[in-house]
Formats: sequence, C-alpha cells, structure tokens
Amino acid sequence: MEYKQIQELIKTINKSNISELSIEQGDFKITIKQEMTAQPQYVVASAPAPVHIPAPQPVAAPAAPAAPAPAAASAPAAASSNQATIKSPMIGTFYRSPSPDKPVFVNVGDEVKKGQVLCIIEAMKLFNEIECEMDCRIVKVLADDSSPVEYDQPLFVVEPM
Repeated sequence: MEYKQIQELIKTINKSNISELSIEQGDFKITIKQEMTAQPQYVVASAPAPVHIPAPQPVAAPAAPAAPAPAAASAPAAASSNQATIKSPMIGTFYRSPSPDKPVFVNVGDEVKKGQVLCIIEAMKLFNEIECEMDCRIVKVLADDSSPVEYDQPLFVVEPM
C-alpha cells in the first residue's frame, strides 16, 4: 500500500463514524484507530441574565460615590479656582506634534487662542486635531506624547484669559 492511499484512508475515517479499521494485504498490515468523541454539546444562553439586573438600586448606590471621585481627582489637577481642564473627546493615541520631526503644538506657558490646535489624537488610523475651545494659557500637559488616552481623560490644565 502506498503512502497516498494511507493518507486517503485516514481522511476518509476522520470524516466517518468508524472508530477502527484494520487492513491486511499479504505481509502488510495496518490498523487505523479514531478516538470517538461524545456528541457535540450546545450551550444556549438563557434569558434570566438580563432579568437579573435590578438596575435602580445597584446603579444608584455606586453612582453616588463614583460622582465625587472624578471631581476630587480633577480638583488637584485644577488647583486654582480659575483653572480648567481640557479632556480627551475620544479614545486613541495622544500626540503633541504633527509628526516626530516637527515641534509640539503647545508648551507650558503658551497663550492659546480659541480654535488653535492643541494636540492630535489618532483613532483607527485617523488623525484628529483637537482644538482649543477658549482663549487660555497652558498650565500643565497631563498626557505623555505617543501614549494611549481614554475618553474624557484630562489632557491639559489651562488658565482661561
């Protein structure tokens, strides 16, 4: 028996429900065994999971403590009462300059006009220029260049003018 014939036998047995095959031809003998597996089991998701969501109580209880936490977190960033935080409008990668060999858009201490580009956030291979929404002075840059940023993550602390 040739190698190609043995391969074809193995393929045929794998596709069938035969668990064992023995062939004898003169002094040649081959036995092919296939481990039989149990019938496939199907898992069906049932509807009780959505019914189990008692939204009013669990959502209300964690929401109250969660709301002061971001306010407390942004308070140290905007230490002075006349400072504001510019946050990321999307998830992506934060870039301070238009390309690695170009200068950064803004530095600490720069006075920025409304509509001026502060940074770029790359999301899904699209480079989105983030513009300033007010005339201000850059107090602090909170994100590192080429680092991932989340939606609503503080990027800059500014002082409105």
